[in-house]
Amino acid sequence: MPIRKVPLITGEVYHIYNKSIADFTIFHTDIDYERMKEAMSYYAIKNPPVKLSLYKRLKHAKSNRDNRIVDIIAYCLMPTHIHVILKETEKGGIEHFTGSISQSYSQYFNIKHRRKGPLWESRFGNVLIKNDEQLSHLTSYIHLNPVTAYIVNNPADWKYSSYGEYMGSIKECDRICCFSHLLTIDPFSYRKFVTEQIERQREIAEGKRLGEQKP
Repeated sequence: MPIRKVPLITGEVYHIYNKSIADFTIFHTDIDYERMKEAMSYYAIKNPPVKLSLYKRLKHAKSNRDNRIVDIIAYCLMPTHIHVILKETEKGGIEHFTGSISQSYSQYFNIKHRRKGPLWESRFGNVLIKNDEQLSHLTSYIHLNPVTAYIVNNPADWKYSSYGEYMGSIKECDRICCFSHLLTIDPFSYRKFVTEQIERQREIAEGKRLGEQKP
């Protein structure tokens, strides 16, 4: 396995991301998105006591939050790619987590669509998050991905991110994130903070898109 340009260190926080081959749509339905969320919650646990199929029914996430190899700080699932902020709580945790969720979802997707071959463009990329300010802005960036892409106009309307958990609108049993030890979130202030970034983030994305179109 090739050595990562940015090493993964236990106790540090990283922006993890990957996309599908040739921008292929890999999440089509609510079931697809929920399948990935279930895999993320399951593979964050060290040595899960049951198989994923049983875990989905028993809702083990809450009871195993003290036995994780990674903390999921924030996430956003998009039709062609995925963003996750992770804190590695055990050596090798992020490598195991990312490898497991990509393999698990690839197997699910290929069986469902009767296809073969890889689904993801590469191994997950990773960027070290160096301070609290960078972390706060990154959560906003991730939660605004569907808004930046003009899929929705309000991040609260996108069900496939952790924004609802930050707003406190998701039931405890349905949450997969663990961020209170790193971020103090006041829903009203955070909503305002994220909303204020919408136009700027869209402008940056449009500039990047136009730049990529130049010969």
